[in-house]
Amino acid sequence: RPDTTESPTTVDACAFSIEASCFDWRRHNGDDAFTVMAANVKTGLTNDIDLQVVFDAHIWEEPETGGDADGFGDVQLRLKYNLWGNDGGASAFAIFPFVKIPTGTDLSNGEVEGGLILPFGMDLAEGVGMGLMAEIDAIYDEEREDHDLEFLHSAVLGFDLTGRLGMFTEYIGISGPAPYQAYVAGGFTFSVSENFILDAGARVGLNEDSEDLGVFSGFTVRF
Repeated sequence: RPDTTESPTTVDACAFSIEASCFDWRRHNGDDAFTVMAANVKTGLTNDIDLQVVFDAHIWEEPETGGDADGFGDVQLRLKYNLWGNDGGASAFAIFPFVKIPTGTDLSNGEVEGGLILPFGMDLAEGVGMGLMAEIDAIYDEEREDHDLEFLHSAVLGFDLTGRLGMFTEYIGISGPAPYQAYVAGGFTFSVSENFILDAGARVGLNEDSEDLGVFSGFTVRF
């Protein structure tokens, strides 16, 4: 975190890390959605493979038309395999399959979904890095009662402003059966220590089919 573009590097073998959003707010056409403690818990299985469990501790939605909903979200299981760059070098790449397990709550569609993430990262200059990501998702369409393919692509630039303060700017695009969605995002990170980082940022939709605005803050801790 905090950008959408995933890192191609993995957690060290037998180590743990937690990436969590303390608070996430999004608005689209007058509807608000709030998420508290969306977390990604990672553990290193080997030096090049880590296992991740992703879940939303609590979500509540306030549609403009009423009918508010809240509860626990679905759970994702993800496995990242780093092909190169885990131990340094100018670039890194990984393959990253995942599956979504429905929890049966009011906020779940009750369907198994999944996909494949392909993250790439490289150093452009001292203190400047670039990340690129392609993601293919199998998303359930309730009207068709079948799965559709959705393609997400993103690009991010990260800058070390000081020894502790960083900044990022990012483009995100999503295409599929629904109209294309485009976003620009940005934010800051602050390293409290080598193993604890705070972050905050915002995401803005660039067309009418995208969510209007999102604001988030969170942290990353490594054990």
